[in-house]
Amino acid sequence: MKLQDIGIEGLRARMRGGGLTLRLSPFTVRVRSDIPHLAADVAAMYHDFELAGENDFVDFHVAVLRSSHWLSRLQGRAEFWFDGQRSFTPLPAAQALTMLEWGINWCIAAHAHQYLLIHAAVLERGGRALLMPAPPGSGKSTLCAALAHRGWRLLSDELGLLDMTTGLVHGMARPINLKNASIPLIRAFAPEAVFSASMPNTSKGTVALVRAPRASIQARLTPARPAWVVLPAWRAESPAALMPIERAQAFMGLAEQSFNYDVHGQAGFQALGRLVGSCGCYRFEYSRLDEALTHFDRLAEAAPASAPDPLPEHAR
Repeated sequence: MKLQDIGIEGLRARMRGGGLTLRLSPFTVRVRSDIPHLAADVAAMYHDFELAGENDFVDFHVAVLRSSHWLSRLQGRAEFWFDGQRSFTPLPAAQALTMLEWGINWCIAAHAHQYLLIHAAVLERGGRALLMPAPPGSGKSTLCAALAHRGWRLLSDELGLLDMTTGLVHGMARPINLKNASIPLIRAFAPEAVFSASMPNTSKGTVALVRAPRASIQARLTPARPAWVVLPAWRAESPAALMPIERAQAFMGLAEQSFNYDVHGQAGFQALGRLVGSCGCYRFEYSRLDEALTHFDRLAEAAPASAPDPLPEHAR
């Protein structure tokens, strides 16, 4: 059964009761909430996702609930809960959807150590995966949203899940998180995209989510083999430029954006070494999306590239 099959009222009833159990493969998440509008927001963003069965194992039990503290409740604030414990500072209930998304990201980043977790956009084309690790403000999510609506399959906007044994990268095709000026930019660029309502005054400014394209959701169980590591950077009025970089620089970019690289120690080091050793590695600067997509189309059409410098033996 898919989420769309139970209707808004059925969804709201489940979230108020025992919880809505979503298959966000490779994880299963049970969501509870007493905030009425959150049901419609979840329905819009996860419309094509499947529901787990009553007896299926649940990885993360989360909730977004009205604050129990009298002052926070008077101010219309809500709280994120994980495994029965309040986990973050209360936020306005109007930001419940972003609180849920950020909270799920935190649950995975803090607990899913069966993967090497990388803060990166991950997209696939022709069976090959593009990884774009980047800090906030780099234009990663804007570029990710544009590519996802122009022929690239979305695996992830925020969390790349690297299987250190197979070398494959997995994704969940969850919504893309856009901020501030990128919201109207992508609305104009991809009018077919499904947006949440914009949520102003968050800690990141105005935020809106974009639902993953249906084809990406349908194929979300299929991992991909990394082929490119690209470090993106938005530069005002800058012409688009894709520049090869040394593998060591790409390695550091991935390591710096990994949530649990230090947890895995030598295994994490070697996994990243193998990843960059099999990828073309680049830095990318852009200001215009149409120019940016031309570069990525050429990259996908070209034969697999290799970076100019060899990896040290111990990183292979």
